[in-house]
Amino acid sequence: PSPNPNPPPRDNPRRWNIVRGDTVQVIQRNHPEYGKQGTVQAVLRDKNRVIVENVNLGPRRIKGNPERGVKGRTVMTERSMHYSNINLVDPVTGFPTRVTYSFLEDGTKVRISKRSGAIIPKPEVLKMKRPKSSINSEDSDTLNDADVWAETFEEKPSKWAALREELLKMEQEMMGNTEQENNV
Repeated sequence: PSPNPNPPPRDNPRRWNIVRGDTVQVIQRNHPEYGKQGTVQAVLRDKNRVIVENVNLGPRRIKGNPERGVKGRTVMTERSMHYSNINLVDPVTGFPTRVTYSFLEDGTKVRISKRSGAIIPKPEVLKMKRPKSSINSEDSDTLNDADVWAETFEEKPSKWAALREELLKMEQEMMGNTEQENNV
């Protein structure tokens, strides 16, 4: 038997060289979009897939609503594709390239193109943080402002604490009974 009963899948990359905002090119020859370049919109690391802008377009049907008078329609959207079907584009030559990593003199880690040896900078898009989806409600459940500051938490004693106290009382009573018997 093998030492690990659940080995990890083989196509999981050890290191992701492709990040959101990179320019990539489709390198799989039998892909219908072979040779097309685009910018990475999203990296789905759990599925080993990426979504590239204006590449691998497919129809997406949007349901209509007859009550509002909105017709159903079909929209072309980007579909995800496996990360192994694309490569980063060399900034110098404009062709797809593999990537290696190295350290600069100041100690920063950079990506280097294997085709030309040029440094591939991380995109500026990564420095901007995505807005977090938060639900901001204008309506309030509380009617009075005084209710907001009212303390409504009632501290209840732990059932274990009550049980412990009861056991201690019983133990003390038993100890008291045994002492009285010893004194007699």
